Amino acid sequence: MDVFPNFDGVGASAELQSIVGALLMFVLVTAVLVLIVCAIVWAIASSSGSYQAATKARTGLFVAVGAAALAGAGVAWMNFLLELGTQL
Repeated sequence: MDVFPNFDGVGASAELQSIVGALLMFVLVTAVLVLIVCAIVWAIASSSGSYQAATKARTGLFVAVGAAALAGAGVAWMNFLLELGTQL
């Protein structure tokens, strides 16, 4: 017996999938922009001797990398769970 969610049972499921895809793209673009800005601020703050600003920029960089990784891996994780659900 295969267990799989019935996406056709939900009205406007195609629109829902496109909205989720657009939100995922927005999160990834924002995370990459924050990553670039934090990397630049970290480099400038480190070279000028402002270690407190460098530490905050480094933290922001790591948070942006984590957000991009989580947003990018969200689809793969969901596909893994759906595939696992069919095997149970």
